[in-house]
Amino acid sequence: MGKFKLRPDEIREMTPEERREKLKELKAELLREMTSKSISGVPDNPGRVKEIKKNIARILTTEREEELRKIRETEKG
Repeated sequence: MGKFKLRPDEIREMTPEERREKLKELKAELLREMTSKSISGVPDNPGRVKEIKKNIARILTTEREEELRKIRETEKG
């Protein structure tokens, strides 16, 4: 499924809607990977689950950074 690693600059260039959509896709993919692992006992691609989790964390971190930036701007403003 798609590229493995999302770079932080790629994530920052996405619109909030694109990030939410990508997050939804990654969570669905993680669920599929975990399900196939539990059924067969062996994951199709062992490193994929770890990379999906990292990508989810990267997106959530970027969203939080932007949220904090907006808060700081309103406090200064």
